[in-house]
Amino acid sequence: MDEKAIIEKVLAGDNNAFGELVEAYQDRVYNLALRMCGNADDAFDLAQEAFFRAWRGLSGFQFESAFSTWLFRLSSNVCLDWLRAKKRRPTVSMTTLDDEGEEVQLEIRDPGKGPEELLLAAEDRKALAKALNELPVEYREILTLRAINDLSYEEISRILNLREGTVKSRLSRARLALRNKLLQNGNKTESASSIPSERRDAR
Repeated sequence: MDEKAIIEKVLAGDNNAFGELVEAYQDRVYNLALRMCGNADDAFDLAQEAFFRAWRGLSGFQFESAFSTWLFRLSSNVCLDWLRAKKRRPTVSMTTLDDEGEEVQLEIRDPGKGPEELLLAAEDRKALAKALNELPVEYREILTLRAINDLSYEEISRILNLREGTVKSRLSRARLALRNKLLQNGNKTESASSIPSERRDAR
């Protein structure tokens, strides 16, 4: 998909072209919102708001980064604004919807070793959801971008407007905090206690 050509069509007045961008990214934006807010209905509304803001602000997109990076930054900000307005910490859903609308277990693709690996291996997913819910919002956010959306350190640094080194250190602290929460909440499995807090790969 030639995103630049599509964006230029939208800016030229072809609003129908924006639907191609929505179709390409709606699942990933929705899943990001779902992890941040923990409620399917709220996530749908937040995703809609994110795309509305993207359409409204598309003229300000300068092609200095990938459209996906710009969209994820905007979507993340929409979710953070919602969390601040609600003044509460959200729950975390450990399921997502497949193409047919059926609920399925979340699959995490992050190759790095860290507590988020338990999202695949932990037997007690309720305990994991509880631990994630108790983390500060900034930790949940960075784990979501890295482990769930499989973004690189560079992409996350652009989305969060942080230096790459800060992304790595915050992710390390988030992993450690998640591991500690799991242990504090009684998840004392061998995998939970032996996972290193960070693997500094090249991504």
